[in-house]
Amino acid sequence: MLWKQFLAIPVSLAFLLGGSSLQSKHSQYLASLSDKDPVTHRLVLKDATSPEDLYHSVWVLVKNEFYDVKFNNQSWERWEHRYDGKLKTLDDAHKAVETMVASLGDRYTRFLDHDAFDDEKSQIDAKLCGIGIQIGLNKSKQVIVITPIEDTPAFDAGVQPSDEILEINGKSTKGFSVEDAAKLIRGPVNTPVHMVLGRSGSRVKKDIVRREIPIKAVQTVKMLDDEVGYVRLSSFISQKANVEMLNAIDKVEGLKAKGLILDLRDNPGGLLSNAIEISNMFLESGTVVSTLDRDGYKTPAVSEGHPRWRKPLIVLINKNSASASEITSGALHDNGRALLVGQKTYGKGLVQGINRLRDGSGINITIARYLTPSDHDIHLKGISPDVEVEIKADDESQGPWWNEHKPGLIRTPQDGKDLQLKSALELVRKKIQEAENIASKEQ
Repeated sequence: MLWKQFLAIPVSLAFLLGGSSLQSKHSQYLASLSDKDPVTHRLVLKDATSPEDLYHSVWVLVKNEFYDVKFNNQSWERWEHRYDGKLKTLDDAHKAVETMVASLGDRYTRFLDHDAFDDEKSQIDAKLCGIGIQIGLNKSKQVIVITPIEDTPAFDAGVQPSDEILEINGKSTKGFSVEDAAKLIRGPVNTPVHMVLGRSGSRVKKDIVRREIPIKAVQTVKMLDDEVGYVRLSSFISQKANVEMLNAIDKVEGLKAKGLILDLRDNPGGLLSNAIEISNMFLESGTVVSTLDRDGYKTPAVSEGHPRWRKPLIVLINKNSASASEITSGALHDNGRALLVGQKTYGKGLVQGINRLRDGSGINITIARYLTPSDHDIHLKGISPDVEVEIKADDESQGPWWNEHKPGLIRTPQDGKDLQLKSALELVRKKIQEAENIASKEQ
């Protein structure tokens, strides 16, 4: 199943980069997966008043901030005046910037047009204008509804999981990518989206009015049994992710949980500041993460020592857990706070700064590398789990419970089919028993 989460936005999480807000002491950093996840470290370049000024401003930014001082083994000066007298429009400048940045050979340093930058800001603000659905492609490459999100226009209109999206505003979706469909679904608040859905061989028409949709970082909070709490954190993108995580911990505490499973599978990353704050919710002491700048200067972020959860903890990871997810996983693992279950993570060990240009476009620049508390550079290597649980590529029913979408099938964390979650549940129960045995001996 090919899928990405959308709330009617035009840019897929496969394109976006993660970052930090200027409100944090770690604001110069951002953590993200490949081309996945968003942010706003916004630096308005006031001198960018013409196409050539904009191009030159980006050249200066890269020269001063890019983490590789060799600039991919080239003289960066060769780009400074390469397009003098040739840039007549902002589109010309954008294309020139893209060409210049591509020479760095770094997939994470990239230009964002106005729409892409606005989408990043929307994701950081945790609000988008749309109808509230997650969409994807099925095996037949048809755009489908993964799920409608509760308390949104799509949910209220009766849109169902596995509905095929056949038409949007009168246009057939045949051959559409997820991005193509999202571009048509998004739009201003209080305007309608006209959709034709395929459901059990029938065509169902829906007219759904767009509204502001809050983006939830914590997708699921519940008890798996009388003792084990479960929290699925799907991203570190939104500025509210840390608050959502605190509320989730408070909820399972209130339900008398003795152990917790934190599910970071398919979590592409997001704000570095969120990764640090969320790691701190579980750590008594120790380093959370260290960053290495272009001069080799190492800056550690140290635990504040005021955890909100001190009981047994298991963290679920897989090959799509990246960047901020890896920072959190590495922090909890290297400090002996949690065991990791699942698959080796993605391996994204770079941090980026996002700079807003005067015309509303932006440039993401890789500015540092990060190390886990044990000084491991996980870039292109990933983090290996303590307990490896592989999933057959041709049997998604064994994988994360939210990933299988068949008509009439509703998966839950408790159904026992998710092999990685099942293994984590068995392990956390053992940890709960061990903790109770120790407590009884101390009494």
